[in-house]
Amino acid sequence: MAPWPEVEKPETNNYIGDSSKQNQNVAGKEGENHKGNVASLGNKGEIQPAFSTVALIDETRPEEEDPWALPELQDTGVKWSELDRKGKIIRVLYGIGKFIMLLGLLYMFVCSLDVLSSAFQLVGGKAAGDIFKDDSVLSNPVAGLVIGVLVTVMVQSSSTSSSIIVSMVSSTLLTVRSAIPIIMGANIGTSVTNTIVALMQAGDRNEFRRAFAGATIHDFFNWLAVFALLPIEVVSGYLYHLTNVIVESFHLESGEDAPELLKVITDPFTKLIIELDKSVINAIATNDESAKNKSLVKVWCVTETNVTLQNVTVASPDNCTSPDFCWTAGNVTWTLMNVTETEYISKCQHLFANSDLPDLAIGLILLALSLLVLCSCLIMIVKLLNSVLKGQVASVIKKTINTDFPFPFTWLAGYLAMFAGAGMTFVVQSSSVFTSAITPLVGIGVISIERSYPLTLGANIGTTTTAILAALASPGTTLKYSLQIALCHFFFNVSGIILFYPIPYTRLPIRMCKTLGNITAQYRWFAIFYLLVCFFLLPLFVFGLSLAGWPVLLGVCLPLFALFIAVVVINVMQKRRPHSLPEKLQNWDFLPIWMHSLEPWDNMIMSSLAFCGKHCCGFCKCCKINAEQEGAKDKQLKTMEVYENTMAMADEERGGRRAPAVACVDKTGTNNTAL
Repeated sequence: MAPWPEVEKPETNNYIGDSSKQNQNVAGKEGENHKGNVASLGNKGEIQPAFSTVALIDETRPEEEDPWALPELQDTGVKWSELDRKGKIIRVLYGIGKFIMLLGLLYMFVCSLDVLSSAFQLVGGKAAGDIFKDDSVLSNPVAGLVIGVLVTVMVQSSSTSSSIIVSMVSSTLLTVRSAIPIIMGANIGTSVTNTIVALMQAGDRNEFRRAFAGATIHDFFNWLAVFALLPIEVVSGYLYHLTNVIVESFHLESGEDAPELLKVITDPFTKLIIELDKSVINAIATNDESAKNKSLVKVWCVTETNVTLQNVTVASPDNCTSPDFCWTAGNVTWTLMNVTETEYISKCQHLFANSDLPDLAIGLILLALSLLVLCSCLIMIVKLLNSVLKGQVASVIKKTINTDFPFPFTWLAGYLAMFAGAGMTFVVQSSSVFTSAITPLVGIGVISIERSYPLTLGANIGTTTTAILAALASPGTTLKYSLQIALCHFFFNVSGIILFYPIPYTRLPIRMCKTLGNITAQYRWFAIFYLLVCFFLLPLFVFGLSLAGWPVLLGVCLPLFALFIAVVVINVMQKRRPHSLPEKLQNWDFLPIWMHSLEPWDNMIMSSLAFCGKHCCGFCKCCKINAEQEGAKDKQLKTMEVYENTMAMADEERGGRRAPAVACVDKTGTNNTAL
């Protein structure tokens, strides 16, 4: 058997002739490098001609792995069949201990989310109430949308922002039709929590790719649903009319309190840390000036209100409650009046009940502590899941969650996942908690992106059913409005699912979140940039324009939106039908590189971080250690490669200096998209 593979065209990568003559078909640089080193003998039976092994190496090189493929979580421990009785008992006890630890970490994780919400309300709750006071701005549907986003991000709870809206509607400060865009914005703002949770998995590139994509799939669905349904609602008012018919067709009465299944478990712990008086935010939103000086921190937990008929002084007889109950003694006029007195019975037992700190200081302290506990719990949960979900257990769970039914019932699995997501969200009473809990599972590869999409959509439905039950338990004065707003939220999510789920081609959030996941895996700082722009800077920008009025808002936003749509369309055509575009638009090379590549921005940010780390902290040293470890790993892999042709090895040795430049070009090319 010949030691070299036979090729039909020996001219390719072949060197033929003596030391002074070569075939002209040899590539220029390669031929010059090897000129005169190899002699070719064409007669049969003689030594076969030597040629470069580049083609051989390329053929045997393994195919590039799909970064979105679920990793195989191999069990590296001793097999169960190889363990003795003592080993099996120890392994069972270890498994029980890990399960108990996982439950404890999940409990602390949910409690930290609750405290995080309270911290955000202390920091920005009064500001959120002030935002709702401007009626002229709220009548603008675009302004109402971004106000809903901002307020929900500030208080970290869509239920809190919804209760504010219900209070304003019931007090006639806001109409139901004007409240619908705010509800849509609240639906967007509530997805910021699991996006923050995904940042905690930035340590591993592939885990971060999957986790951030799994978190932002919720964002993209909400944004797309708003872009599609808000114009329809403004023109037709279909959500308002549909929910109004439903509410008017029932004779509703106030019921018992809605079930709070998760609060029963978490409240005993969180109430030892902080308790808030959320009625203060509602009072500020409803123009109660006395509420501005009140603290959100609840001091007295048990109070009793008594109404008594007392003699009180008034300015003049005209202020008396009745002429029969009005008399004068000297220069003082007296009358009988009902006086409401609040008797404070017992104080709350949380940490800040006796504190003199302002709300902002308490909020910042709780914000830092809750983020610390949240990050620590999430890191330990991921580590624990990685140690538990291996081998047979991992394969069973992955097959159960990600399996599809046989044809023609393949479509049914997604809808069952949607019902499962709705049921779990109903149990935990919060879509943020559920989506934040499945984000690390997506990151480590237990749940696929395609399966997390229907689970997230189910969470959107589950949180609206909870709101409907809470609305049914409202007092009689607010029952109608709270139920209609909850139904608007429900039908908005159902309409979005109809648009972006049943037909596979319309599942745009999956493709969009994967694109963003690829970008953030390569440039991890882009995740924070995305978070700031989508949930803070963009809503603030639109809100500022809305204060100037409709002409300014439309004059600025319409051209920017048209430009954005044009860039998206050109990008899609560049990938699918580039020849249909003019030659200049077939790529973005005519623009400066900073406008169509993230590479210059990445270099600038990394240089700034390195400079800051060198002068402020040990960041530079950590980066240097990581770079040395990666370099040692690459060198070890390189020494394991075997070449049958030493000349190919020499070529690679000489080309090693040029490798960084090539890598840089490749890195730039992967994000050749106009910003």
